[in-house]
Amino acid sequence: MTSKIPAVTLAFWVTKIAATTLGETGGDALSMTLNLGYAVSTVIFLAILAATLAGQIAMTSYSPYMYWAVIVATTTAGTTLSDFLDRTVGLGYPLSSFLLFAAVLIVLATWRLATGSVAVGAIATRRAELYYWTTIFFSNTLGTALGDFFSDSQGFGFDGSALVFGAAIAVVAAAYYWTSLSRTLLFWAAFILTRPLGASLGDLLTKPRDLGGFDLGRITSSLVLAVFIVILILTTDRGSEQAD
Repeated sequence: MTSKIPAVTLAFWVTKIAATTLGETGGDALSMTLNLGYAVSTVIFLAILAATLAGQIAMTSYSPYMYWAVIVATTTAGTTLSDFLDRTVGLGYPLSSFLLFAAVLIVLATWRLATGSVAVGAIATRRAELYYWTTIFFSNTLGTALGDFFSDSQGFGFDGSALVFGAAIAVVAAAYYWTSLSRTLLFWAAFILTRPLGASLGDLLTKPRDLGGFDLGRITSSLVLAVFIVILILTTDRGSEQAD
């Protein structure tokens, strides 16, 4: 199967952070601003995810618009699902973060046992592709719970939480350049950490000023982020590249 994964470059990571930020603002726009609630919003976003994922799997070559559409769909669905588990079901941020992190590890371990590798460059079958997207979905769901845990429960605030996760990503980047740690391990560590960073940035943009946010509006912020992502794709995308 031809690789349908984009080149893992600086542009990839900037787009990923923007997409996860859009997931937070977009998910909250539906569940809170439009007042549809977490359960209904989750059903809607899961339906969108199913449609975009079906399109991505049906593709025979890399399409940046389809790929990033699925990323955004996983993160919007992940946002409302995480909020549903945390607040409606009442699991709370620590427990839901633990359960979702365990789910990510289980999927990665199952993927490794089933195919022999979880490296992005090893995605050469439909089965590996499904494992890849399942991992992404759970990691993007985990990010909302983890971001809220640091910003709310631990008292870091939205800006402090963004700095914490930004610093963690910087540590992973330093390990990539100056250590011999597994590139696959570092890729997934960075990939997972970009989601709580995006969750914190999304809340920072949209939450009221008295809660520490900029109060820019969820729908407006989502539209601006969507345009920004399209511009990034148009100006930086150079096709697919297998990553180790």
